[in-house]
Amino acid sequence: MTHIMTPEAVEIVTEVAVQELIEAIKEDYSTWSLRSGKSVSDIRLKMIEEFNTDIGFSEGKKYIKITQRNGGCVWGFVVNCDNDAKFKRGDILKPAGFNSPVRNFSRGNIFSKYKISWAGL
Repeated sequence: MTHIMTPEAVEIVTEVAVQELIEAIKEDYSTWSLRSGKSVSDIRLKMIEEFNTDIGFSEGKKYIKITQRNGGCVWGFVVNCDNDAKFKRGDILKPAGFNSPVRNFSRGNIFSKYKISWAGL
């Protein structure tokens, strides 16, 4: 049985998956920051808090841009359309620059299992 989702449902599912990606990035940064196993300093906790506050996303016509530092740095892009000639909706792409992704191959897909790093793909 084939299920057809409305455009509104696709948008909601995509936004939830992007939020899960952002949470995974935050978790990876926190794990990396606390990797020494020593006592946690206030400075390190502040850095984690700032990272978590400063990461977000913005939606364009073809891509969702994942940003860090309150939009000053691009972490990556997520394909947000169904008519891309090379990629499918949800594919994770590295940034080529601030406004466009590298289009050589996908680094994963937000709708399936993927591995990410807070520092990029």
